[in-house]
Amino acid sequence: MSDDILLEVEDQIATITLNRPHRKNAQTADGWALLHDHLRTISYDDSIRAVVLTGAGDAFCAGADIGGGPAAGHPLTRVRNISRTPEALYSLNKPTIAKVKGAAVGAGFNMALCCDFVVASSTAKFSEIFAKRGLSLDFGGAWLLPRLAGLQQAKRLAFLADFVTPEEAKELGLVTWVKEPDEIDGFVADLADRLAAMPPIAIAQNKDLLHNGVVQSFRDVLDNEARAQAINYATDDAPAAFKAFADKTEAEFTGKWSIK
Repeated sequence: MSDDILLEVEDQIATITLNRPHRKNAQTADGWALLHDHLRTISYDDSIRAVVLTGAGDAFCAGADIGGGPAAGHPLTRVRNISRTPEALYSLNKPTIAKVKGAAVGAGFNMALCCDFVVASSTAKFSEIFAKRGLSLDFGGAWLLPRLAGLQQAKRLAFLADFVTPEEAKELGLVTWVKEPDEIDGFVADLADRLAAMPPIAIAQNKDLLHNGVVQSFRDVLDNEARAQAINYATDDAPAAFKAFADKTEAEFTGKWSIK
């Protein structure tokens, strides 16, 4: 089971690979738990500055592996346990990129939507397949879809469970970029490098501010922005950026605190 989710870290970038290509990377309960554990490890590792989530073989993720029949345990308990994983992914304090090749279906689709950016191959396909399996949305889909695509389009995707192309998904706000198969790896690598070079504390705060801002009042957002800026001034990164601007050079961001 430990080989079902692979974690590799190189040059400040963590790559998580869903590694069950024989099942289109569909995951068991143990797989979701392992993914959660990897995300938790990444969240505490300051040397990691960006995360790429992808699938082995010709698919991103076909959702939950239901091929073996019903799993043991009460359905409510099982799904609540699995729900720790999308929460950890969505709230991860690092920028995340879903690199989607092939099918992203059900929980696999919503897993991609939990990431900050979705880069899809032109050969990818997406579906909220749940209704065709006699199931309702999970893995955060009921929260993510209406916020990204709007309520009516979310209902269309959830009720009809149609497959959509990456181009249509991009039009709906569910995909950030669509790239040809021979371009996607290089594009994602460059994007991850750019994100890893950004000031990590400021980026983490931007992520938190934007996530919370959609459900907060304008006054609350302004207060949170003020607190976040105070934190930025307590790091080495803001002074480094100001100095680089004055010197007409590029800043190198360390994410270190200037207050000991």
